[in-house]
Amino acid sequence: MIILPAIGFAQFRKYSNEFLNIGAGARGLAMGNAQVASVSDATAGYWNPAGLVGVKDHPNLNLMHAEYFAGIAKYDYAALAIPINDNKRTIGVSVLRFAVDDIPNTLYLVEPDGSINYNNIKTFSSADWAFLLSFAQNVKVTENKRISFGANAKVIYRKVGSFATAWGFGLDAGIQMHGKRGHFGIVARDLTTTFNAWSFKFTEKEKEVLYLTNNEIPVKSTELTAPRVVIGGGYNFRLGKSVNLMAEANLDITFDGKRNTVFSSDPVSVDPHLGLEASIKEVFFVRGGITNFQKALADGDTTNQKKVWIYQPSVGAGFKIKNVMLDYAFTNLANQSNPLYTHIFSLRINLIKKEND
Repeated sequence: MIILPAIGFAQFRKYSNEFLNIGAGARGLAMGNAQVASVSDATAGYWNPAGLVGVKDHPNLNLMHAEYFAGIAKYDYAALAIPINDNKRTIGVSVLRFAVDDIPNTLYLVEPDGSINYNNIKTFSSADWAFLLSFAQNVKVTENKRISFGANAKVIYRKVGSFATAWGFGLDAGIQMHGKRGHFGIVARDLTTTFNAWSFKFTEKEKEVLYLTNNEIPVKSTELTAPRVVIGGGYNFRLGKSVNLMAEANLDITFDGKRNTVFSSDPVSVDPHLGLEASIKEVFFVRGGITNFQKALADGDTTNQKKVWIYQPSVGAGFKIKNVMLDYAFTNLANQSNPLYTHIFSLRINLIKKEND
């Protein structure tokens, strides 16, 4: 009853809050974002909150920094998970920030007499923030099976210079099931539809420039992020006593219209994610993944008629030293023939207190 009246004054945006779909942690990014079924550290607050129950005995801290497009865009992520009630429940908090700094403001580039004055160019930043408060608990635990449930409450804050700000609120919920070797997970993101309420603020001089250049002067607007469901399954293959190979596949299902994905229809589209992780004695890890399958025009086709399938590959590695895990991911943001590579590092730490003698 509360949501329905607001829909009449808002619009669904197919790519609303897309910064929340980049990923979190170098492990997940190296595995092609296939994490819903297997994630079991503090990054579960992002991928699937039900996986937070995998954090046991000690708090787990995750930190990540990445830069895209030659440092133009910066992405920072931090998450903390704390087990409570004898490991039956876990609470977590996550913070994400995606920002582009030093954007030129050319509103006053042209003087009233028509001359161009580059000294009038100022810069501003555009930053997107997300704050996630997570809770997870075990529903059923037996010798061969574990079922857990988790949920997120998230707050979104977006700011574009001094011109615009937005606040958004949403909910996520997920389930994980672990057997001896197999895993299954499902998460519903933006479960109740996430609202972003934008407000705009311009000086009288800025309004005058916008009016004279035939630009609309916005006042307020609301955009809606439609729900999506991610389903995943994984399996562990033992390759000897010291080597384990874990494979996982996820299906990202959206309901906001036809997208450029493997399965595309109106309104449902499905985007697959595939990931592998080989571990040696649970100390050294090698990972790979494929995601973001799309049809695009062939680079060598001058007629712009031939389309080919492209995808986003990724590889990575991890190394564990006692309570510290260092992860690395190498991803391709574009396609195979015109790559835009990014190096990503993240740190995972189990915060174990030193016992007093």
